Amino acid sequence: MEKKEHPMSDCPIGVFDSGLGGISVLRELYQIMPEENYIYFGDSKHAPYGTKPLEEIRRLTIANVEMLLERGAKGIVVACNTATAAAVRILRGKYPNLPLVGIEPALKPAAMQPGHPTVLVMATPMTIQGDKYKHLRTRYESEADIIGLPCPGLMEFVETGNTHGEDLRAFLEDLLMPYIRETDAIVLGCTHYPFVRELIQQIAGERVRIFDGGNGTAREMCRRLTAAGLRTLRKGPGTVLFENSLATKEEIELSRTLFQKK
Repeated sequence: MEKKEHPMSDCPIGVFDSGLGGISVLRELYQIMPEENYIYFGDSKHAPYGTKPLEEIRRLTIANVEMLLERGAKGIVVACNTATAAAVRILRGKYPNLPLVGIEPALKPAAMQPGHPTVLVMATPMTIQGDKYKHLRTRYESEADIIGLPCPGLMEFVETGNTHGEDLRAFLEDLLMPYIRETDAIVLGCTHYPFVRELIQQIAGERVRIFDGGNGTAREMCRRLTAAGLRTLRKGPGTVLFENSLATKEEIELSRTLFQKK
């Protein structure tokens, strides 16, 4: 018997971030589900979220997710650690049947390495201060020494397309050098940070393992769409549409460049 397609199966997956960082998660989604259609919305006009008050982050996140739903999104990925911590629980309460996936720092695989490792969690100030991170840290603090490192200013480098500059290297060295000697693993707790992963690895050295949550988030969205019968049956590649609250040609071109970045 021929498989019947869900009426929403060809609708896009909505991916939301406070700026351009969530494109690192979009890349993981596309690797796993290239046949799906995507709308990526970056709220660069209001970035960074990680230094804003909780209520403002919550208001912006809910409004932007609801905009994607109005555009026909069949599932939502909140590809921002700060927005996830602030609003995903509320959104799940409002839309209990929606495939909705947030992102959190990949602390579990980092902490579960053998030998009680020292794990450095790089994240925005709001993520480090938030209850979601605190609960996560409490869950794994018997397995590892966990250090939260707020990184105000780091996401702005990615927002301007600077992922390799000497000013960025100097910024990262100032941030990381006090910790590197004792560090066994680094968790990238903001979706902007994978775009500077190469520089972080150079500064930290090859012995330090680096973790981020993008792939796990993408696999979880695949699982939820499959369970809901919402996967497309299309065989060829889907479309990827980039939108941004700044609505400038430069911002859209930078979005495409980061998506295609090796």
